[in-house]
Amino acid sequence: MLRYLTAGESHGPALVVVVEGLPAGLPITIDEIGAELARRRLGFGRGPRMRFERDDVELLGGVRHGATLGSPVSVVIHNTEWPKWQEEMSPAPGVTEKPLKQPRPGHADLVGMQKYGFDDARNVLERASARETAARVAAGTLAKALLSHLGTSIVSHVVQMGAASVALDAPRPTPADLERVDESSVRCFDPSAEAAMIAEIESAAKAGDSLGGVIEVLGYGVAPGLGSHVHWDRRIDGLIAQALMSIQAMKAVELGEGFSTAGRRGSDAHDEILWNAETNSYSRGSHRAGGTEGGMTTGDLLVARVSMKPLATLNRPVLKTVDVDTKQETVSFKERTDVTAVPAAGVVGETMLALVLASEALRKFGGDSLDEFVRNHAGYLASLS
Repeated sequence: MLRYLTAGESHGPALVVVVEGLPAGLPITIDEIGAELARRRLGFGRGPRMRFERDDVELLGGVRHGATLGSPVSVVIHNTEWPKWQEEMSPAPGVTEKPLKQPRPGHADLVGMQKYGFDDARNVLERASARETAARVAAGTLAKALLSHLGTSIVSHVVQMGAASVALDAPRPTPADLERVDESSVRCFDPSAEAAMIAEIESAAKAGDSLGGVIEVLGYGVAPGLGSHVHWDRRIDGLIAQALMSIQAMKAVELGEGFSTAGRRGSDAHDEILWNAETNSYSRGSHRAGGTEGGMTTGDLLVARVSMKPLATLNRPVLKTVDVDTKQETVSFKERTDVTAVPAAGVVGETMLALVLASEALRKFGGDSLDEFVRNHAGYLASLS
């Protein structure tokens, strides 16, 4: 229902995203998109590129006078460093003077070269780069704006950085806490864990190494019934897992207490159904299932976690590789890198969850205009009481 396509390379002239399926009348501005892109650059442990890189955003179509038209929305994020790369990344016929022949372990380099028949890793790494997520965040800004009219908000926070993690009983942030989360240099809501996470990053940086971690993405005010039990490819838990796993460097996804629940008995594994007479609505007694049952949202708090591996490009290259021409052992080349990008990954996680929920909300409630979409949603909720 909500389709989007990104294009562009990390050091190319721009990244582009086209979003189709948004109803007419959705308020949106370049400033809103820019603010979300700025959040993507947050986090202790980011490299110098994040300090001087800026996102020059342009809306090319689908928006007039601050509101969507119902036609595809096109967003361009210009690369402010393009003049430095204009010759190396030129689309005109030519050859590179410095082909990259030492593929990096943990990256798409070697497999991409094999798949497409390239002899230069740059043909692969430019598109495989996590810089592509900037275009997704732009699309996610539109999805978040749409969901906000249904009373749905999405928040992320870091729950683990290397060996440091938040306490099991630590409170979760609410939408009202998002600013506080972003003020944390590691986007951690637990002050007792924040210092330990910073120490982990400092230790890894001193060693020229990198760190991974775990982010938790929370969906508040999600309507029950998004997704479907009818078809395998419309199950909301599957859609969320695929979306989160599509983020570069992610290796595992968990909904609710998915992994720990596997070790419990059934009597201690499920969320009991309760009736709230004051709100005239159902609720769940816990969040073990993460807000989904049978491939559909329950209307309860949606909880998803995704783990990010340590970045494969290190400031102290020690990982062995092979020169694709000579087949001699060497060490991988180094592109600019961060010690960790886990805090920023939370913002991308919010984006991917928003895009899934917005798409399924459009599927369920429909509407060519924002007013029609909101009216359909309100009528559905009224029918549930």
